[in-house]
Amino acid sequence: MSYLAQHKVMIVCFFLLTHAVLAQQTKTNSIKYKSFEDYPVYLQGDLGVTYTPEKTTIKLWSPNVEEAKINLYKHGDGNKLIAIDNLLYDAKTGVWQIVLNGDYHNTYYTLQVKNNGVWSKEMPDPYAKGVGVNGNRGLIFDAVKTNPSLWATDKKPILNSFSDIVIYEAHVRDISIDTTSGIKNKGKFLALTETNTANDFEQATGLSHLKEMGITHLHLLPFFDYKSVDESIANQKQYNWGYEPQNFNALEGSYATNAHDGLVRIQEFKQMVQSLHQNGIRLVMDVVYNHTSSTAIFDELIPGYYYRSWPNGKRSDATSCGNEFASERIMARQFMLESVKYWVNEYHIDGFRFDLMAVHDIETMNLISKELHQIDPTIFLYGEGWTAGDSPLPMEKRALKSSVKELNQIAVFSDDIRDGVKGHWYRVTEKGFVSGNPNLKEVIHFGIVASTHHPQIKYDKKRDYAQFPYSDSPTSVIGYVSCHDNNTLYDKLKIANPLATEKELIEMDRLANTIVFTAQSIPFLHMGEEMKRTKYGVENSYNAPDSINKINWNWKHENSPLVTYYKKLIQLRKNHPAFKMPTEQMIQEHLKFLDLESPLLVGYTLKDNANGDTWKNIRVYFNGDSKPVTQQLEGTWNLVCNGEIINENGIESVASKLITIPPRSAVILYQD
Repeated sequence: MSYLAQHKVMIVCFFLLTHAVLAQQTKTNSIKYKSFEDYPVYLQGDLGVTYTPEKTTIKLWSPNVEEAKINLYKHGDGNKLIAIDNLLYDAKTGVWQIVLNGDYHNTYYTLQVKNNGVWSKEMPDPYAKGVGVNGNRGLIFDAVKTNPSLWATDKKPILNSFSDIVIYEAHVRDISIDTTSGIKNKGKFLALTETNTANDFEQATGLSHLKEMGITHLHLLPFFDYKSVDESIANQKQYNWGYEPQNFNALEGSYATNAHDGLVRIQEFKQMVQSLHQNGIRLVMDVVYNHTSSTAIFDELIPGYYYRSWPNGKRSDATSCGNEFASERIMARQFMLESVKYWVNEYHIDGFRFDLMAVHDIETMNLISKELHQIDPTIFLYGEGWTAGDSPLPMEKRALKSSVKELNQIAVFSDDIRDGVKGHWYRVTEKGFVSGNPNLKEVIHFGIVASTHHPQIKYDKKRDYAQFPYSDSPTSVIGYVSCHDNNTLYDKLKIANPLATEKELIEMDRLANTIVFTAQSIPFLHMGEEMKRTKYGVENSYNAPDSINKINWNWKHENSPLVTYYKKLIQLRKNHPAFKMPTEQMIQEHLKFLDLESPLLVGYTLKDNANGDTWKNIRVYFNGDSKPVTQQLEGTWNLVCNGEIINENGIESVASKLITIPPRSAVILYQD
């Protein structure tokens, strides 16, 4: 029997619902509510598609529309319509529902609603878990059929403590698109399943490079279905970071080898996750629940509910993207919660980075944390503790950096250490500590203790940074100097120091991330930092071409000593618990700053086998000056970092004498 004939038979029994359900449900809804707060709510967790081989149930929550209907299609695009029919409404729950009897695996659908007598455009289901090309239609599918071999036994790499985390941020396309990557599936999910790939100089690239560097978590920029790239044009040179959500619960098709088959992106993504796990790397998903690329899907199907507005009716815009998701509304909160749970349960995601997290309310974020950690206590959550504009959400309810003590197992980015180390993100010509700015020493101190309270730090509310200890746990803070936003570390240093030689820029680069990786916060690297990545001075490359955004893997050869330094730096942190103390109290007890007069010299000791470290005492110096400085040492020390190389076995023994800290460099020593 043909596909179409099968579905003609299925249409006959489209709505074989029980008499009990029929008694509660109608094809129309005449109820009008005065406010969103009066809407009935539905918290059962099964909105969207529930598939079985025997029947498929589709549910849409939309209490304030008059009718709803479904359109079934054979393909993700084109006009091969199979059927149209109405959904039934339950006034108690606000849910429209249809039951499709039979096996509807690999069938596409759209939804429409009638509001004020007018039918909406065809839209994908907001809860769609699969989509067709360009995300214009939802996909009904059997998730089991998309699983790679041994998916059921996929194991996450061991994570004993959040303090062990080393995050590496990358973009699916950037990591493999250049010819120097040696990767076949360029710009695709499958690129991160390829092993033993190499650049023109036989050095490891892609997945093999990540494994070689020793990272624990790969943070990938958005890979949910986003709007700006036309998936219908295969292998077209199109680029976007992906912060333009279209379908929150479905995957981006441009990263699949076939965007027209909605199943392929699912299969290939799972292969990528499995490959990362097999190679000891966990995956962090960059999620953007704070806004949508267009308000069409939510506003057409559930008019007005999911977006915040000011009292005058104007849409609020704390995202600078034209709209703002109303996370505090119960069904918007439920949407976010069900979404992250789905990504964890179906795709084995290991963590989430929340874009503009302060657009969301603290209660929602804590609920997400609670429920995700019930599924898996090792899931790591973090986000940007700021907004991009004002919001009607009261300040005290926002998940801000300053509110991190109210957030439960959710970390925030530290713009303090970022700007203190390299200079202000926006004032691009402004120098940081590593470039000789003498006004940032206390900010560096603050970053070293992961924004916690330390009795030796002088907090000052008049400063832009280090105003007060907003964290009480080092694992609640992400330390970094560069990410996808703004200039790369190398570009920033070059712009702020136009007269610096290449040697001096490399010295600043090494010092910048040595500060980050020996600080007590969780370290975060922007992909390519270890090989002097440049975007040629392009500050906001969100839609710039590959020529600006791609990783040229031959940079690894050109900067081999720097790559080796970074690899040894990661290894140093991983091997020595003193650099990753898990509590504020332990930091206060074991970390002592040296009283150093120079505003460009920072020094501290990690004493008494901090956090069970095998090294009894560790001495760390950071010199941000253009001149070398000397310090008196008492007793015998083993030098492990001299500013250019790191060797945990010891570079030399230093006994009761002066130690020289080179310009723009870090020096690290230890005593047994």
